[in-house]
Amino acid sequence: MITKQYTITSAQGLHARPATTLIRLVKNFKSIVNIQKGGKTVRLNSMINLLSLTIKGGETITITIDGEDEINAAEALDTFFAEELKNL
Repeated sequence: MITKQYTITSAQGLHARPATTLIRLVKNFKSIVNIQKGGKTVRLNSMINLLSLTIKGGETITITIDGEDEINAAEALDTFFAEELKNL
């Protein structure tokens, strides 16, 4: 299991457009990916789950990845939060 923390750098937070991109990214992997904010944890497999966390700019989230391709999934998530989120 891999656990990562990310701070949302986008002023708009994790709204519908980047959330859609993130969910599509995660669905490429067999690993189970969960996201946590403020003590609430949801599986990162649906828009409803993700948007229920209301992740705003400047907040820190924790993502856990567990499965056979967790290393590849973690690298893809690192790229998403470092680069792609800024462009959405």
